[in-house]
Amino acid sequence: MHINGPTAVHPAQSIRGPHHAPQAPTVDSRSQFDTVDELDISHEADFASQVKDIPDIRADRVAQIKAQIADGSYLTDEKLDLAMERLLDEIG
Repeated sequence: MHINGPTAVHPAQSIRGPHHAPQAPTVDSRSQFDTVDELDISHEADFASQVKDIPDIRADRVAQIKAQIADGSYLTDEKLDLAMERLLDEIG
């Protein structure tokens, strides 16, 4: 084994030209890239995207019920019966 120090001089090296990559085959770019992308959204998907725009709280309905509670007309026998039926259906 021969180790050269930092002052070692290497002999001249041959000059080589740049490396050339082989020519890629030409592709007709019009047929590949002149198409138009399309997106079809179903009626159901369109409806589902509109649901997120509906507020979680209907302020008009809340105001109406608050007014009915305030004037004593909200609680009726029919509403209490319906609430009891729904509760019993959920329990049973």
